[in-house]
Amino acid sequence: MKQQTKKYWLMKSEPSTYSIQDLKKSGKDLWDGVRNYQARNFMIKDMQVGDEVLFYHSNSKPPGMAGLACVSKSAQPDPTAFDPKSKYYDPSSTKGNPRWFCVEVKFKSIFKKFIPIEELRREKALSKMLLLKKGQRLSVMPVTKREYMHILKLSNKKGS
Repeated sequence: MKQQTKKYWLMKSEPSTYSIQDLKKSGKDLWDGVRNYQARNFMIKDMQVGDEVLFYHSNSKPPGMAGLACVSKSAQPDPTAFDPKSKYYDPSSTKGNPRWFCVEVKFKSIFKKFIPIEELRREKALSKMLLLKKGQRLSVMPVTKREYMHILKLSNKKGS
């Protein structure tokens, strides 16, 4: 059986909705509520158990890198799409024909040093990072191994 190559991801969440501290408390959780087709497709087609995740706090003051997680279960239908009480409810998504998917992520660590986006922007090694491109709003996006390792260095964390 062919060994799959580990991939690296960035997942954004507003800390007022779901923070790295919330993930630490729960240990693992579904990354649900994603309602963008490109982000969904990354989860369905590309994310694998064991992939590394940078946890990014968005829409905070300041926004930035908060910690690490990993993919602990592959894509499955997003249960919030079927729940009429959820703000992510989608009546056109059915259990027989789900439109939205999510992966389970497992907490790894909170960075010793939070890395604000302005610090990320100053790093030449991160100049091509998708997160830093103008107009980039995806909540799930790939990062290169080099970008991932550079961010670990900035956070005072050792690589995995």
